[in-house]
Amino acid sequence: MKNVLIIAHQFPPVGGSGVQRTLKFVKYLRNFDYEPIVLTRDASKAFLKDETLLSEVPESVKIIRTKACDFAALKGVFKYLGKVVNKLLIPDSEIIWQHFARREALEAVKNNSIDVIYTTSSPYSDHLLGVYLKKHFPEIPLVCDFRDEWTNNPYHVRKGLRSKIERSQEKMVLSYADCLIANTPVMLSNFLRDNPKTKDKFYVIPNGYDEEDFEGIKDTKPAMDKFTMTYTGLLYGKRKPDNFFEALKKAINEGNIDKSKICVRLIGNFKTELLQSKIDSSGLSNIVVLMPYMKHQECLIELLKSNALLLIEPSGPGSEAFYTGKVFEYMHTERPILAMIPEHGAAAQLIADTKTGLVSDFNDIENTTKNLIYLYNCWVKNSQPLNSDKNEVCKFERKEITKSLVQVLNNSFKK
Repeated sequence: MKNVLIIAHQFPPVGGSGVQRTLKFVKYLRNFDYEPIVLTRDASKAFLKDETLLSEVPESVKIIRTKACDFAALKGVFKYLGKVVNKLLIPDSEIIWQHFARREALEAVKNNSIDVIYTTSSPYSDHLLGVYLKKHFPEIPLVCDFRDEWTNNPYHVRKGLRSKIERSQEKMVLSYADCLIANTPVMLSNFLRDNPKTKDKFYVIPNGYDEEDFEGIKDTKPAMDKFTMTYTGLLYGKRKPDNFFEALKKAINEGNIDKSKICVRLIGNFKTELLQSKIDSSGLSNIVVLMPYMKHQECLIELLKSNALLLIEPSGPGSEAFYTGKVFEYMHTERPILAMIPEHGAAAQLIADTKTGLVSDFNDIENTTKNLIYLYNCWVKNSQPLNSDKNEVCKFERKEITKSLVQVLNNSFKK
């Protein structure tokens, strides 16, 4: 049994989609003769929490919790100061956390006979902590996993001096790592375009779904009285539902969808007042319902109660690289996906390969309307809109994904 130190600032009981990948690796690594030791933050002041996720961490797995640096958790007028500080820190606000976590990280390596170090981003400061350890223990392989792109990330555009600093940090990480992991093939291509010398280091490991998460709930039936669509996750920046609202209004106004027979649920941690204002101004107040962030399995149950699932990912430079983590659980529900995403991107190809949904470009309201009407009519007729390729979907089960990680960990010893 080899010991792997997993550096993950985002780890349960912190909630949200960002923790799922690391949590599932920790859950299944022992199946493949790796013992995980987790170095993370104290989560007592975390913004999103889901205590139920801790039940998935195998018994006796060692979790080292270091002092968090939560500027976002400041109270009163200081929270505004915290937001400013968060934006100024490079590469992210966790740079201070990783600095003060160094002592515990060094001790973790020394006291646990660590064979390999694994870091995951975001935050990208996780990788900087990994490089710090690599400099102290050059004989220990370092594996850096990019859940999201760094300097090519379309949601976090860098300019001027900040861009130069982060590109330098990114190149340093790519240089020190023995193996590198990208989340999608498009993401890999983007990394290699800018860093061609890393070709022999890189692997692609996507996100996935955990079959065990669906135990006891897979037989949940979808709604019968209304065509129910559900979106889960974040809505921020360019990722917003405005174009979907336009498509929905168009389908209703043209008489193709009975507004009394459709319900759209948006589940997540949103800026509620702003989003509700958009819903009201679109004339969709009695159709679109906002639901708060909920525990992971509760959210899965709501997906299974749905007749179709909504996936939103904006188009634009760099956006083709994203899968979004939720798409894999969407696929496993066997509910058709209405996807408004970059039509030539990684997620669109995945949905096409698995035959799990209908894709239109994020900005293509006309085709989105057609796809929406098609799914609605299938519900009215009680007919199957799609026949998914279950063999393809099964490739993304979390045990299979963990097996891929283990292959990379093993390869890191050969570098």
